[in-house]
This record gives sequence, structure tokens and C-alpha cells, in this order.
Amino acid sequence: MIPAAFDYELAESVEHACGLLGTDPDAMVLAGGHSLLPAMKLRIARPSKLVDIGRLSELAYVRDAGTQLAIGALTRHVAVHADPLLQEHCPIVSTTAGKIGDPQVRHRGTIGGSLAHSDPASDLPAVMLALDADFVIVGAGGERIVAAADFFTGVFETAVGQGELLTEIRVPKLAGSSGWAYVKYHRRAQDWATVGVAALVHRDNGSATGASVALTNMGGTPLRAFAVEEAVAKGSSPADAATHAAVGTEPSSDTAASAEFRKHLARVLTKRALAEALA
Repeated sequence: MIPAAFDYELAESVEHACGLLGTDPDAMVLAGGHSLLPAMKLRIARPSKLVDIGRLSELAYVRDAGTQLAIGALTRHVAVHADPLLQEHCPIVSTTAGKIGDPQVRHRGTIGGSLAHSDPASDLPAVMLALDADFVIVGAGGERIVAAADFFTGVFETAVGQGELLTEIRVPKLAGSSGWAYVKYHRRAQDWATVGVAALVHRDNGSATGASVALTNMGGTPLRAFAVEEAVAKGSSPADAATHAAVGTEPSSDTAASAEFRKHLARVLTKRALAEALA
């Protein structure tokens, strides 16, 4: 299909982009375009204006920020996957970036675009939720930091307001005793995840002392599997803890899977993710 008519503006700076977005409540940001443009072709999204930030090279980086790593919102998935700092200090992010879509998507899509799009089936939101990442949002009122738990507010909705722009993601450096895994089920390599599980496990002499687990496509936003985390903290095995994976979830039924099958997948994939993280 052909998108509805829209205006186009090329942003020259973050401040310029925020100004353009602030004057039109129906304007949308164009970064890599791999999520937005297909939605526009289907007329699911009908922005009155596209604000193109793709040339803001200052937003493409990975930097050491003390106890955290700072990732610029325009860093492409392929760069996130290959970055040595992320591979050393937060490999769940670099590894997950390498599992997104296909090579074309990874070479064009950006981490900020993927997170700001807030698709419930997207891989990175659940990883960021499990990591308790921070999101840096810039607008006319200055800079503010939003925790991952407060960033994803609904299907295709985030805490980024009118006239604001997501500019940076900050993830923690994982301790050497932390195990991690991101496991997902999808029918084809380039498909969205039917269900995905991000797991971080804190280990002591090979045993789990705590965990942070987040689920992909088990509700309108990524969800923390608090019942699983509580079970791990009490000493349950991965298999026993995983039986609680669907607690508090509201998965949808669609052509990919029924809600009941998604709950089954959540339990199976959580067991695998916890076992992989412990290993």
C-alpha cells in the first residue's frame, strides 16, 4: 500500500529535532525506518510529519560511563552486536542485537528506534527491563532519565512525550558472577518473537542466589516475571521456577500462536534461559 500524505523535515541537531516534534503532535521520528515505514505503508501509522534524525552522527556510540555503558540511540544493531565494550561488560545486549531480524534490518535499524517503537514482540525491550536500564530523554525542558520499568507504557507507547527524543540508553556492567541468556521462539529467522525470555542470574559456587527475568510478547509491554524471580531466590531449580513464568501475563492470540500456547512457551523458554544463564 501507499502511505498517507506527510511532510518531511531533516533534523540538524537534537535541539532542532525536539523543536520540530514540539510544534506538531502528530509528527513522528524517523531513524532507521524498519519499524515505522512498514507501519506507514499499511496505514497503521499516519504521521503528519516525519522528522528524520538519521544524520545525527553524534547519537551513534558506545561509551564507558563508570558502572554503566552508554549507548547512543542511533547506534545500529550491527554496531551494538560487534561492540567490544558491550561484549565484555554486558554481552546479553550485544548478543540479542545479533538476533534481531535479518542482516538488512540489523545494518539499518537502530537501538533507539527499536526501543522507542515499543513493539511487544521486539527483543531489546525485555532485555532492557531485565537489566534495569536507564533511558535518557531530551526535550525543551532539558534532560531527564527514565527507568526501564517506567519507559514502556503500552503497545507502541513509551514515556517519550511530545517534543522529546530518546537520545541514550544506559545499561549496567554485569559482574563476573552474573550469568545471562536471551532465548526466543520464532517461526522464521526474520520474524518477530512469538515469545522471548531475558534472564540474568546471580551465581554463587554454581548456584543461583537471585535472578532478573523479563518476557517478550506476553502482554502489551515487556513484563518482569516476578514469580519466577521469587522462586529462584528461594532456591528453586530452573525447571521449578519456570513453572511460574506465565503468572500475571496477558498474552494475545494471533496467527502466530494462541494465548495458551504462548503461556506454554513462556514456561519452556524460561526453563531454558535460566539453565543457560546458570551454565
